[in-house]
Order: sequence, then structure tokens, then C-alpha cells
Amino acid sequence: MREALLNKRSSRIIAWLVAFAALLLSTQFTLVPTVKAAQAQGAAAAAGVPPRTYVGSSTCRQCHAATYERWSKTRMANVVTDPRVHPEAVLPDFTRPDPLKTFTLNDVALIYGSKWKQRYFTKIGNDYYPEPAQWDVSHRVWRAYFVQPNTDWWVPFYPADNMKRPTGPLCDGCHSVNYDIKTKSVTEWNVGCERCHGPGSEHVRRPSAQTIVNPAKLDFVRANDTCIQCHSQGQPLKNPIEGQYYDWPVGFHQGGNLKDFWRLEEHKLGETTFTHFADGSAHKNRMQGNDFVQSVMYRRGVTCFSCHDPHGTSNTADLIKPVGQVCLTCHGPASPNGPRTATLEEHTHHQRGSAGSQCVACHMPKNAQTIADINVRNHTFAFMPPRMTDEFKIPNACASCHADKTTAWVRESLKSWGTVSPWRVD
Repeated sequence: MREALLNKRSSRIIAWLVAFAALLLSTQFTLVPTVKAAQAQGAAAAAGVPPRTYVGSSTCRQCHAATYERWSKTRMANVVTDPRVHPEAVLPDFTRPDPLKTFTLNDVALIYGSKWKQRYFTKIGNDYYPEPAQWDVSHRVWRAYFVQPNTDWWVPFYPADNMKRPTGPLCDGCHSVNYDIKTKSVTEWNVGCERCHGPGSEHVRRPSAQTIVNPAKLDFVRANDTCIQCHSQGQPLKNPIEGQYYDWPVGFHQGGNLKDFWRLEEHKLGETTFTHFADGSAHKNRMQGNDFVQSVMYRRGVTCFSCHDPHGTSNTADLIKPVGQVCLTCHGPASPNGPRTATLEEHTHHQRGSAGSQCVACHMPKNAQTIADINVRNHTFAFMPPRMTDEFKIPNACASCHADKTTAWVRESLKSWGTVSPWRVD
């Protein structure tokens, strides 16, 4: 009897396995493109499906009109402009003479930037080259523009002449969609839809969630790499490429694996460089990714778009909420994420609604230089104690606001805060 029951059970298991195998063979699965782009293209070719190609953001507008309209007003969508098409994008008055401005608006083929600085590029052949002056938006003055020796890693590989430093290898890969290093052409200028979602031809042909990359559905590493590919200082793994040194991840397409194309700029702890402070935090702009991967937030699976909406919002830096509220989405007095005080004021020691009560004031001080004395925020979210200023010249958040105070004053103030560990003051 027992043997008969065992045989019957075995038969059922075998029948179930056969049925499941048949189901697998008869069902067509479309994988969300989270494998390497080359593998995905190879699988598509084997299945007789045309390789995915870029179609341009205007094509996406047909089905995603509301999202497109929001995105079209962002700085991401307008970082590169043609002054002949958009004369309103030109910020300085080119008719006023200045010894640094040795070129005219007629010489300018493309403009980069509008928030902190604006740079100007002339076209020679099928390459673009930087003019020798840039506009400081905050101070409304012209400043010289030339990347100095002992700064960016690529400087030794290019002549000390702006007209011999083309933007294709050094800039354009991040300021466009699908920059082709052979033809020096782009699908479109600016950070278009496909910069983050990958080539869209298959999605246009067969609209579904399975035929386009959605960073929100990727694992947190690849999701963040969507932004880190451009918001970081690093070098391609393969360099030079056909005799040119590139300063962006050549060959990477969304859905691939960024680490196969790009490595973040290395740093030796305790050493202050053009790119890093001694603790490894950003010393200059375009290092949000370098900062963020060091943070507890990153290790807990937080993504860039947990705080920012790249499709655009009415908040500064396209934050999902106003700066005074976005951190409180996950943090707060009653939250296990902290702060561990009964009220917010007990944690910040500043009046609610004041500049000092904002989380970013202490946890994201403006340390990374972008132009002159204009800095952008640190993205390690680490509080910089006064000791870091005294020993390593890293600006601390308290003295950044209380500019007339010394680090000794900061120390004594923090010692009076019963909610701060004494081991973090010194």
C-alpha cells in the first residue's frame, strides 16, 4: 500500500514538472532591461527583433504629454541651447565690452548652463570648443574659463589651448542623448527621456512596462547609476578610445551596468585634492554621486529620485517636496530613522522655520565649489564637526552660517547640546 502511494505521489510530481516545463516553453517572456545592453541587444537579434534605437524625447511626448511638459521646463532639458533658436537663453549683455570676453555672440554655436554659470562654445568642423570666458550668474560678472594644470585628471592629455580641447570627449556625452564618438552626432542635445530610460524604439513599437527601462524598478545600485553616470567625477575603464581621452562613460546605455564602463575618481584618505576633501567628500561640483555612494542613505537603498523628481517640480533642485519638508518624508521625531528627540527643535537647536532648522543646513552644507565662492551641497549627509575644519580645512556647517564665529565657539556650543554625543563634538 505504502509503495503504491509513493508511486502515485511520484507520478503526480513528474506530471507537474512536465506541465510546468511545457508552460515555460510555450510562454513568451520579455525581460525588463536590467542586464547589460549588449546582452539585451544580442538576445533581441537572436529572436529576430530589431535592435533598440533612440527615437528622441519628442516621440515620447505623444503618449506622455503631461510628463514631457514638466520635464521640458527643467534645467536638465535646457542645459544646452542654441542662441540663434533661443536668444532668451543668453544671460549676459554681449554688447558691453569686457577684457575677458574676446569673442562675440556670433561666434557662439552652443550655450551650456543657466543656474550658476554659463559657458559658450564655438563650432569648428564637427567639433565644439570652449570660449575663454564664462558668465558668473550669481555675481553677474565675466570670469576666465580655462581648466588649469593639476586639476582634472585629463588635463595632461590635452594642449593648454581651449581650441584644442573639444567638448565631444570631455563634455558632450553627458549633455546629450546617444553621443556617437565616431560621427560626433547626437540624437538630441540635453538630458532627454532616453538618457534615463534607454533607447525607446521597442517601446514605441510595443508600448508596455516591459519594453522600456524604468529606473524606479531597477535595484538601487542601477537605479542610482542612472544619475551617477553624469553626476560624478571619474574615468572610463577604457582610455584612450581611438586616440582620445574621454571624461564620461563611453559605451554605457541605460539598462547596462555602469561599473563595466566607469570608475569613480579615486581618493586617498587624509589627502586634499582638487576633487576631494581629506575625508573623501566633494571638493568641487559634479560629484554628487561620489558623495552619495559613501552615505548611510545609499547603503539603505535610498535613490536619487527618492528626493528629486527629474521630470520637474516647482521646488528648488526639482525636489519632490520643499527643502524644509523633503527630509521629513522619512525622518522625524516619531520616526525610527531619527532624529531621536521628542521635537525637531530639540534636535536642531534652532527655531522651527529658520534656516538653521532645515536638515540640509547641517547635513548638506555647501562645500563643493562650482564657481568663485558659489558652492553646492554635500551629498554624504554627514555632519562635519569643528575638528574636521581645524585638522583638514573642511568647512563645518555651523561656521558656514555663523561666519563670524570660530571653531572654538562651535565646539563650546555643541557641548551644551545634551542631544549631541560628546564624541562627535571634538
